[in-house]
Amino acid sequence: MPSKYRPQIFGWFGDLDKGPHSLPLHDDRLIYANDNYCAFIRQDHNDQIFYTCIYFVGIILGIILIVGFPFCIFGFNDSKIGDKLTIVGIIGFITCCFVLYLAIPEFYQNAFSRLGNPIIFNRKTGKVYVNESYFFNFKILRHPKVFLQPKKRRIQEYDWNDMHGVIIHNFSRNALISTVLMVCEPGTHQVIDHVMLDPAQPGAGSFHVWCWINSFMVNYESADIDDGEYKTDEEAKFKEDMIEGEGWPEWMVEAFNATSLEELAAIKHKYNIKQ
Repeated sequence: MPSKYRPQIFGWFGDLDKGPHSLPLHDDRLIYANDNYCAFIRQDHNDQIFYTCIYFVGIILGIILIVGFPFCIFGFNDSKIGDKLTIVGIIGFITCCFVLYLAIPEFYQNAFSRLGNPIIFNRKTGKVYVNESYFFNFKILRHPKVFLQPKKRRIQEYDWNDMHGVIIHNFSRNALISTVLMVCEPGTHQVIDHVMLDPAQPGAGSFHVWCWINSFMVNYESADIDDGEYKTDEEAKFKEDMIEGEGWPEWMVEAFNATSLEELAAIKHKYNIKQ
C-alpha cells in the first residue's frame, strides 16, 4: 500500500500515525523541554565531525581525479589503448563530477551545522520552528550559486497540524531508517515541503522520537519534560549554548514560549512579521 502523502518520498517505508504513545524516549537528542516547547537536535556532534572528514577527503580525491581524467581523454590518442582510455576517462570524469555534486552539499551541512540543527516544537501554539543548514534536505537539483554559499540557512515556521511523519529506508545492510516530516497543504495530503526529523537510526530508535513528540504535543504523561540534556529550569543556559549566535530571529526565539496563538500574533506584530 503506497503512502497517502503525495508525491511519495523516495525510500518510503511506512506512514506514521499521530497521537499520544506510552513509549519512553530512550534517546539523548532531546536537549530541552518546558511546559511550552521542546527542542531536539537532529545530528550528533561526533557524527558530524566524522562525516565532515569523510566528505572532505572524498572531495579532495574527486578533484584530483577530475584533473587526472583529461589525461586519459587527450593524452593517449596515439597509443593502441588510446580509444579505451578515452572512454574510461570520459565516464570517470562525468562520474566524479556527479559524485562531487552530491558530496559538496553533504560536506557543507555537516561542517557548518555545529549545533545539530535543532528543531523546536511549541505545543501551546502548535508551531514548529526550524533553523537548519540549507543543505540538510532531500534536494538533488540545486542552483549553481548555492555551492558558493556553504553557510546558507533555512529558517522556517510550520504548523504541526500540517506535518505528518513517514519512515524512509536507506536500503543498507544495517537496516537504518529515518523519520521525515511531510509538510502538506492545510487539510490535504499534498506534500509541499519536507523536514528531516530523525536521520538514520537502527531499528525502532527513530520511532521513539516521533512517539515522544506526539505525546508532548498533546501533553500526554509519558512525555517527561525533564528528560532533556538541559533540565526545565536551565532554559537560559540552553538558549545561551544552543540558540544564541546561530541566526535564530529574535521574534522566533520569543515565540518559543508563546502560550497561545493570540500571544504569538502579538509577538509577530511587535517585530513586524507578516502573519
